[in-house]
This record gives sequence, C-alpha cells and structure tokens, in this order.
Amino acid sequence: MDPGLRSPLIDFFRRGEVARDVRLLAAQGALAPRAHEQLALLVLLSDDSDPEISRATSGTLAALPEQPLRAFLARSDVPAEMRKFFAARGIDSAGVPASDTEAPLIDTLAELAEVPAAEGAEDGERKMLSSLPVIERMKLAMKGTREQRAQLVRDANKLVSAAVLSSPKLTEAEVEAFTKMGNVSEDVLRIIGTNRSWTKNYGVIAGLCRNPKTPPAMSMHMLQRLNERDLKMLSIDRNVPEALRQLSKKILTKTKFG
Repeated sequence: MDPGLRSPLIDFFRRGEVARDVRLLAAQGALAPRAHEQLALLVLLSDDSDPEISRATSGTLAALPEQPLRAFLARSDVPAEMRKFFAARGIDSAGVPASDTEAPLIDTLAELAEVPAAEGAEDGERKMLSSLPVIERMKLAMKGTREQRAQLVRDANKLVSAAVLSSPKLTEAEVEAFTKMGNVSEDVLRIIGTNRSWTKNYGVIAGLCRNPKTPPAMSMHMLQRLNERDLKMLSIDRNVPEALRQLSKKILTKTKFG
C-alpha cells in the first residue's frame, strides 16, 4: 500500500530502487529520520515480496507504542492512506494530536559509526566516509554532523544523498550551500528544486539557476524570480546552458523596456 507521503528517501523505496539489506533495516524501524518517514516506510514494506522483510515489518508494526501512534495519526498532516492502513489494523487516531514532528515512534537506529577526525584534512574524512558501508553512510547522512552531510550529499550512491536531504538536522543554509556545489548530482539539485519549502528561499533559487547541473527546464522556470543583478550575471555566465543565458537576456530586456 502507498502511504501517500513523499520525501527523497521514501521516493526511492516507492520506486523499488533500494537494496535488500537497506530494506530490511528500514523494516526493523531504522533509517527513519522522523515519525512520518518511519511509518511511511513500514506501510510500504508491509507487503514486500521478500518474506523476511514483510515479517520484520510486521514485528516492528506490532512493537509501535499504541498511544503515541494514535496521537500521531490524529495530526492534520498525516495522509488519509496512512490512517486507513492503521485503521485496518484496529488502530484509529485518538487523543490530542502529537506535536513532535521529528522523533521516530521507536528508535531502533544503531549507534553511528565512528569517523576519526583527521587533523585538518577534509580529504581524510572523505576517504573514511566513502569506505563505510552504504547503511552506515545513510545513518550518518541522517544523524551525523553538518560537515558529514556536506560530504555525503555528494555521495555516488543516490540513497545516501537522499538520506542527507531527508535529515531532520538539515538547515536551509545547508540546502543553499548544496546548490552552489559543482560536484553534487543532478538528482540532488532536482530534489531541492521540487521542494516547495526550500524554493521559497531566494538563495536556493539563485543557486539552482547558477548551477550548470540543474535541469535546464527547472532553472529556466525559476529565472522569473531572479533580481536584475543575478539575471545580468547569468546572461554572461558561460558555464550555464546557452538557452538559460538567452532567456536571462530576454527577461532583462523586457524588464528594461517594459
């Protein structure tokens, strides 16, 4: 059943692009940065074709604390599909809606991997992080430090970068910084560009438009929101697509001559 909830992490599970060991960990309640994701992943995995994963999901669902779960389901931002799933299991929303948007209902996330600090060496930490298994990198992406997120958002594994973008610790300032990185993937920029909350931030919009890896259809759509100074910079920026430069010039001319 589809839980009716979207996040970068959930979308990968929904598309079936997740390895078995990662799905099994999610079925056990781990890899969930927030209660929303934790429950959505359990709903998705409840009918997984792998018997061990569906059994693990059933066990985790049975272990969810009933009163906090009922209070969570009473929240106005819980999708109807999720309420329907739990109602079929005899659990309806009740009581005062839960206000904590961050904590998972049960925290089964194992301790974070130790990443020794290499003295003043960013390359050393990057190598250390890249040597960790995917699951450990995902854990750090969601619960690690700001510096670790800045490294892991550039990870070659899409699940790891999606975990960074799903982290409850992530700030808008970090997201804006990601848009200015030359070595993040197009997928990361696409996820940022389709997040309504992040694209309310002018710095995020400007960063996306200036990043040559942003899908052109997305950046061209955002050009209308740029100020004159940024449009002028884009109109002469040889790193961005030609079509983007030409549209910047067109908007500038239109603005100038009304």
